[in-house]
Amino acid sequence: MNPQLPSIKTPELLAPAGGREQLEYALRFGADAIYLATDRFGLRQRADNFTLDDIPQAVAQAHALGAKVFVTCNAYMNNDDLAHLPDYLVALEQAKVDAVIISDLGTLRMAKRYAPDVAIHVSTQANTSNAEAALMWYELGANRIVCAREMSLKAIAQMRSELPKELELEVFVHGAMCMAISGRCLISDHLTGRSANRGHCTQPCRWGYELLEPTRPTQRFPIEEDGRYTYLMDSKDLCMLEHLDDIVNTGVDSIKIEGRNKKAFYVATVVNAYRRVLDGADPKLMLPELETVSHRPYSTGFYYGSAEQTPDQDIYVQSYDWVAVVSDEEVLEKDRVKVVCRNRFYEDDKLEVLSPHRQVETLVVSDLRREYATGESESVKTANQVMKAYSFATTAKLSAYDILRVKRMDPNQKN
Repeated sequence: MNPQLPSIKTPELLAPAGGREQLEYALRFGADAIYLATDRFGLRQRADNFTLDDIPQAVAQAHALGAKVFVTCNAYMNNDDLAHLPDYLVALEQAKVDAVIISDLGTLRMAKRYAPDVAIHVSTQANTSNAEAALMWYELGANRIVCAREMSLKAIAQMRSELPKELELEVFVHGAMCMAISGRCLISDHLTGRSANRGHCTQPCRWGYELLEPTRPTQRFPIEEDGRYTYLMDSKDLCMLEHLDDIVNTGVDSIKIEGRNKKAFYVATVVNAYRRVLDGADPKLMLPELETVSHRPYSTGFYYGSAEQTPDQDIYVQSYDWVAVVSDEEVLEKDRVKVVCRNRFYEDDKLEVLSPHRQVETLVVSDLRREYATGESESVKTANQVMKAYSFATTAKLSAYDILRVKRMDPNQKN
């Protein structure tokens, strides 16, 4: 735990896993718990997700490393959904999941009946923002409340003081934000027929818009702030890495990273940064790590009062590409490493190594070779076949699954 943080319990670090690879990297880089979903009842239907048959293996993998698994079941339910819930909940209990995340009273009632040994976590979708609401959920059998994203740190600390210790509190500390109350938005459903509340958000809050005057149907009037379009409904991303001391001081039990639609590079990088700070690293030194992955401009959300949510431009920033992962096979020979290509890289490139619990180090690609399943290899200048094996000479101490990344190049340099 960071010596700058209060001498109270270090909260659980809860990481997203949109698929198996994200699960592996979240665990490898230090998550205490994972939240994931199957192809039903979750709010991220565009994620890779797991099948119901995958869940026992995912749980066993996490439990073997001392981590917990929570399954999201927080889509708004209708009667047709409820008909399929009993078998689903029984399967989750048999898989030994640690908790199910719900937002619906009917789902809670059925979870208590069909999965009585599984903890109940109340989703941020339930918009629990006061102690009385939290106590009501507690009396109904909830074990944890995921605080409404609109709550300030002061409000969370006050709510914590008014609740029994047995009722855990969880808060988001990083990731995409929504302009609607705890994500409960109808715009996507209205414009496209795809409901955000059932996991199919098309993010129309981030679109450009124009005004149309009925008597002049061919003349359109752009709604814009900078010559392109408006960002009035477009939210900044949340980042509380520099303020974890304030988060911990509220007494919350779990800090949560948003991102079940994100890839493994994002999950590994963000989990690593928060893990390192919780374990004692200087947040100012770790903050640049969060610039390496794709993100919108950062803010502190609602934690210090009114949110500075609207960016001055809708742009994703990413300064690095994930170009390779160290193979889980043995290195080919001394001072040589085998990797799997994820994005194009070149002979003489300077790559950075992201590895758990270690400072980022730099290596230079030398004697790059394409490796074939037959055991043959050939010298190449470019690694450009995604998911194929390559090797290069290095004296760096690398481990299986280490991430190799490269700073984005000027597009005019190499192509």
